[in-house]
Amino acid sequence: MVLAAGLGTRLRPITDTIPKPLVEVGGRTMLDRSLDLAVAAGVERAVVNVHYLADRIVAHCRGRERPEIVISDETDCLLETGGGVVRALPLLGGEPFLLLNADTFWVEMGRSNLAAMIEAFDPARMDIMLMLCRLSDTTGHVGGGDFLVDETGRLMRAADRSDPDALLYAGASIYNPAIFEGAAAEPHSLNLYYDRAQEAGRLFGHVMEDGHWFTVGTPEALPAAEARLRELGGASGN
Repeated sequence: MVLAAGLGTRLRPITDTIPKPLVEVGGRTMLDRSLDLAVAAGVERAVVNVHYLADRIVAHCRGRERPEIVISDETDCLLETGGGVVRALPLLGGEPFLLLNADTFWVEMGRSNLAAMIEAFDPARMDIMLMLCRLSDTTGHVGGGDFLVDETGRLMRAADRSDPDALLYAGASIYNPAIFEGAAAEPHSLNLYYDRAQEAGRLFGHVMEDGHWFTVGTPEALPAAEARLRELGGASGN
């Protein structure tokens, strides 16, 4: 599943007329960059949720050959991350599924990080696995890290985000759909499920290797992101 329903308010005025997932960074939309990463990891079918300027995203998705895309319509009500997933569950099926943000991405510099995370996910021990990255491997992020990881791969939230060992959530994760049993398709955050999984010892992390992660939160952040993409050879056409 790709989360593409947000309002992108911090990226205004660009997002007054363009949904944030369709903003181009280095000549390619952020949504396409996320979907390209999924395809490279072997994903054949994706559910994309839509709300703000939904018709634009739906039309864009029709123009892609891969992966097969199914739309989860939230035009009646923006459901946030948790509610959006719950509404899409009938489209996702009963097996563990991958979740990606449509407004963050990374450039691979080696093996597919998503493929490595998929291989590492063990539903017998894990309810959620989050892709994490080192702060030194990011462009556009302001602030500290989110999680600490122990020697077993289990995660706990970083009490001090400035802790040098804290890692950043990279906008990609795997979920066991059973954790959403009984949940309502109403606005709520996925953070609720992170906390439950951490308490149960079933929240795990996979640290990105050989990749550089990007977020573009404001119009002013675009030039820096595009300059770094050119350095890494990740701009469109390179």
